[in-house]
Amino acid sequence: MSFVVIYLLFISVTSFAVFGTDKFLAKNSRARISEATLLVTTFFGGTIGSVLAMFIFNHKIAKRSFLMKFFILVSVQLLLIYLVYRYGIK
Repeated sequence: MSFVVIYLLFISVTSFAVFGTDKFLAKNSRARISEATLLVTTFFGGTIGSVLAMFIFNHKIAKRSFLMKFFILVSVQLLLIYLVYRYGIK
């Protein structure tokens, strides 16, 4: 298995756990994980884990401001993937 696949698996599981923990904290009226932290784990490759957690835990899917930031972030990721694929890293 390549390093990239292992990294993406690790960061997706981490992102899933961070979103799940934040939902647990929210339900129990405790100090929350910041949106910035949620978005950072997503940006650095945890998009799949974040999306799964958002739907499984029903978390942050009704908050428009968060969703807007999330979709902008995912769009930037897709653009970066396209640029790397199209032009490569030399």
